[in-house]
Amino acid sequence: MSMLNLRKTPLFLIGLFTLLGFLFGGMSGTIQASSGQPNGTTTVAAQHDATVVANETAATVTTVYLAGDSTVQTYRSSQQPQAGWGQMIGSYFDSGVVISNHAIGGRSSRSFIEQGRLDTILNQIQPGDYLMIQFGHNDADTKPERYTPVNDYRNYLKQYIDGARSKGANPILVTSVSRRDYDANGQFKTSFPTYVQAMKEVAVETNTPLLDLSARSVALYNQVGVEGTKSIFLHAAAGIYPYFPDGVADNTHFQEQGAVRIASLVADGIRDLQLPLSAHLLPQ
Repeated sequence: MSMLNLRKTPLFLIGLFTLLGFLFGGMSGTIQASSGQPNGTTTVAAQHDATVVANETAATVTTVYLAGDSTVQTYRSSQQPQAGWGQMIGSYFDSGVVISNHAIGGRSSRSFIEQGRLDTILNQIQPGDYLMIQFGHNDADTKPERYTPVNDYRNYLKQYIDGARSKGANPILVTSVSRRDYDANGQFKTSFPTYVQAMKEVAVETNTPLLDLSARSVALYNQVGVEGTKSIFLHAAAGIYPYFPDGVADNTHFQEQGAVRIASLVADGIRDLQLPLSAHLLPQ
């Protein structure tokens, strides 16, 4: 419309044209947004699609929860070179598996439950997830806050098993990884044998998959020898690591490369169990 004609147009019509332009202009913007035009606005359809994809991705991820002691736990970087096998096991799985490591030092099968740590796991675990259970080191300890008689140990293990199954999850019993303990002939011994045997019996009684990390670790130690195991356990000279300024000679806990080797044994054990979880292990 020319300026001449516009001057002759009644004011109420100009207002009407302005209103109609605003309405149709806004509608056009809405149509463009819902059609996915790049107007800087996330569409409802796009948000819905993103939510569906996120939910489908979450549904395909399996979480493996770890309940255990200091040989399993994840350590701070400031504590190098100390490490637990639980902080290394994730590297053996594909992206379909997430590790949730709840293991912590000084806990027995009993104290882990008494402190509410099993409840924390059971409040999070979902159907199809896994709960790996390794205790024994501290159950056999003489400290009263840790010690658990073997018969009680059996019953506590069953609480982990029953708790996981009540949530539709899958328990896996893991016998205690052995310490650096050998005889006069340089042959390594099974640590905490009565607890190892008790766990094996519970596995049979409850029809629970068992990963015999005790036997696998002893076999590894005998393979590498007495001196070779120093590179697995937490042995380091003074002045190398700030966390151990005076050096360390620990025959229970692992240094990083040792934790990797123990985690490899765990991965091999999971593969041999031929569970659905086994399909997520990366080729070795």
